Amino acid sequence: MPTTSSEADPGPDATPSEAPDGAADARMWNRLTALHAQVEGRLATVLQRRHGLGLSEYRALGLLAEAPRSELRMQELATGLGLNQSSVTRLVARLGAADFTYRDLCPDDKRGVYTVLTDTGRTRHREARATYEEALTGALDEAAAGAPELAPLLGAARGALG
Repeated sequence: MPTTSSEADPGPDATPSEAPDGAADARMWNRLTALHAQVEGRLATVLQRRHGLGLSEYRALGLLAEAPRSELRMQELATGLGLNQSSVTRLVARLGAADFTYRDLCPDDKRGVYTVLTDTGRTRHREARATYEEALTGALDEAAAGAPELAPLLGAARGALG
């Protein structure tokens, strides 16, 4: 009987026990999204309290700091942050009001707008980076200790990406 597009194909060599389990995947995904929310909440709180930065603001400054000439088109910034255009426009306005960035027109395309990192923005990001990294490590360590079933996953992710 042919499979439908909604059925997973475990491959020709898979045994029935190796076949994906949709319910198990859903439980795993729910745990990961809960972990994500927990970690993001902690990062947002710490960055706001210690540096007056929102999480998206911190990440935008980081993307700009890593970009060639410390500038990105608005669409590139939106893509890098996973935000829509209007959210990025508001974010860039806040960063500009704080003198962390300024907007510049693209010399080749007058419709194109760049967001450019200022020295003040670079300094604020540098100051906040250690706080972010410390809070992230702490939140992941706490998650692994509080939910031992996540420890192997976090260990594998750290090993693969670290």
